[in-house]
Amino acid sequence: MKEVLLCKYGEIILKGANRRYFEDLLLRQLKRKASVHGQFNIHKAQSTVYVEPLDQGADMDGMLADACKVFGIISIARAAVCEKNMESICQTIRAVAPAALRGVRTFKVEAKRSDKRFPLDSMEIAAEAGAAVLESVPGIRVDVHHPEVTVRVEVREYAAYVHAGCIKGAGGMPVGSNGRGLLLLSGGIDSPVAGYMMAKRGMTMEAIHFESAPYTSPMALEKVLRLARLVAEYNNDEMIVHVVSLTHIQEELVRNCEEDYFTLLLRRYMMSIADRCATMCHCEALVTGESLGQVASQTAEAIAVTDPLASRPVFRPAIGLDKEEIVEIARRIGTFDTSIEPYEDCCTVFTPRHPRTRPELSKVLAQEEKLDFSALVDEAVAGMYRVVVHPGQEILVP
Repeated sequence: MKEVLLCKYGEIILKGANRRYFEDLLLRQLKRKASVHGQFNIHKAQSTVYVEPLDQGADMDGMLADACKVFGIISIARAAVCEKNMESICQTIRAVAPAALRGVRTFKVEAKRSDKRFPLDSMEIAAEAGAAVLESVPGIRVDVHHPEVTVRVEVREYAAYVHAGCIKGAGGMPVGSNGRGLLLLSGGIDSPVAGYMMAKRGMTMEAIHFESAPYTSPMALEKVLRLARLVAEYNNDEMIVHVVSLTHIQEELVRNCEEDYFTLLLRRYMMSIADRCATMCHCEALVTGESLGQVASQTAEAIAVTDPLASRPVFRPAIGLDKEEIVEIARRIGTFDTSIEPYEDCCTVFTPRHPRTRPELSKVLAQEEKLDFSALVDEAVAGMYRVVVHPGQEILVP
């Protein structure tokens, strides 16, 4: 029996005259996902993208799993395809219902008649389809108010489709529809979530990671690259990671500045370097995983001290989330288990015992003047290198 994935639009429906642009991005991303699962015909009609396998070798399970990671789609139905007549529709229901409704006690049928030339209206289609379900699944009964499963029949332009429920899609907007952002990617829980959240709003993400070798290990970098690979599944199947050493900067801070200011000063260096990197890779915004008040460098006063180093917007999609909310998203997108692996990152090196939480900018600048800020930033940027990761690809640490 022929199957198809019906991928329903989300916000794209509201885009008016620009809708074609967003649809084309969505199709391109689905085709990229499909390329590893076999031969598919992917096309759009009536606010839906159809993903049709062209041969028996096409992996529908894998394609469905990957389609759930494409932003711009709110729901996906794996539907059986049949001719547009009630005999064929009911025959298809009798074939698929026993397996689809195994163990189910109650159901209802909803019908959608997009092709108004079809001789029966939606209520009549649902009545006949419901009779076919009752005939083919012993013991099941109708419950129109609180069914365990809703069987749907969609009569569309070229065929009819039968399915028993939709899977929730990723939502959001197609990646690439809202510019480019540079994610400050650490090895923690928050920053991969921030990258995912901005990709969901249509922003193509690159990343910058700060290391402190030899105080941080190659395993710490490898962990970050694995996190980038997981985020890449939502980001056009690619993540470019720019790696920058902060070792010299941190050693200079220890030698010349008061300990209480280490974290703030380091964050100012990181923001300045990230801003330079964003200019080089044509990113319009910086993205961080900061959550207000979570740590000393994420108070309102501390953020006010670090933000002036950026010449472009700094997006903080997790700023109003608590830790449990961030963890829930991390678990859902598959980054949590990697994030909690016990490898150190640059922010754990030379950590002050009592960091400033409500700093005064004048005092921070007085500490910063003890170093040649511009020269240290230039040195760090000059030593920057990049690693490109893809889902399923082996991680090779440079």
